[in-house]
Amino acid sequence: MKKILMKGNEAIAEAAVRAGCAFYAGYPITPQNEIPEYMSWRLPEAGGTFIQAESELSAINMVYGASACGVRAMTSSSSPGISLKQEGISFLAGAELPAVIVNIQRGGPGLGNISASQADYFQAVKGGGHGDYRLLVYAPYNLQELWDLTMLAFDKADEYRNPVMILGDGILGQMMEPFTPTPYAKPDLPEKTWALNICKDGKPNVIKSLFMGEGELEQRNYMLQAKYQKMKDKETRFQVYDIEDAELIVVAFGIAARIATAAVRKLRSEGHKAGLFRPVTLFPFPEKQLNDLAGSGRKFIAVELNAGQMVEDVKLAVNGKSEVFFYGRPGGGIITPEELYEKLSGLLS
Repeated sequence: MKKILMKGNEAIAEAAVRAGCAFYAGYPITPQNEIPEYMSWRLPEAGGTFIQAESELSAINMVYGASACGVRAMTSSSSPGISLKQEGISFLAGAELPAVIVNIQRGGPGLGNISASQADYFQAVKGGGHGDYRLLVYAPYNLQELWDLTMLAFDKADEYRNPVMILGDGILGQMMEPFTPTPYAKPDLPEKTWALNICKDGKPNVIKSLFMGEGELEQRNYMLQAKYQKMKDKETRFQVYDIEDAELIVVAFGIAARIATAAVRKLRSEGHKAGLFRPVTLFPFPEKQLNDLAGSGRKFIAVELNAGQMVEDVKLAVNGKSEVFFYGRPGGGIITPEELYEKLSGLLS
């Protein structure tokens, strides 16, 4: 299959259409605007519905309504816009409704800037809205993964009846590189008998997240937690590079992992024992795999485009068996391979 050249945001949008997305609602915000722009003509062309909502709050609640009717639905935004969607995301999780949510992160807090950032990690993996809920969170690091993981996100959202997030950033969204547009193959998924467009034996379906009976909401939460544990057991994804003999393991996700790969390769070429561990799922986080690597005099360093967020999960995973360091730049600051190389060299000396 021939490779094609697209911008990252456009690759997400086209992958969504080919995966059967039939409804998109969103609101413009840089640096993700190419997604709604592309969807505005491509989705109706494919027989779906595109709506530019009047706000981010409206967009996420439109997605709730479409999903409740059994439609594959999606929204996208960037950091401040995702913040505005948090109540709706919590409602989706509480009502067990599948949806795909794309966050092309920018610098913050507040309106911040339009530069790439990874400062929404806590928001994505710890439950940015209210209540005890989780999202399945994918962190692609190139356009091939933007394509493949967007398609997978729709399948996993339906499989678990849960929102799934693609956590990208301004560099991935705006960059262009060749990738292979792998065809979509829908897995064997159960029929959406819960959807509002199906009424069996005259009994209507009810979708809600309000449970007022004695102990009813507690039991609902136990059921949801069992689902999230199933995600941990089955959906953890990661990649490694030269970690077998590594004395220093860099842990990085998304665009930071691409930067780290260049620094690790340079260190390896000079005979230094450095390696890379890249989480592909941020929830579930590959904590067991990191814990298995800890000890034996190894050091770990979390590299992120923020002030230090994933590093907390790395420390929890390592659980005191190894030293854990952090290197990052907040507010849209971009780490270069050269400055990271200098930092890593200091830890290996």
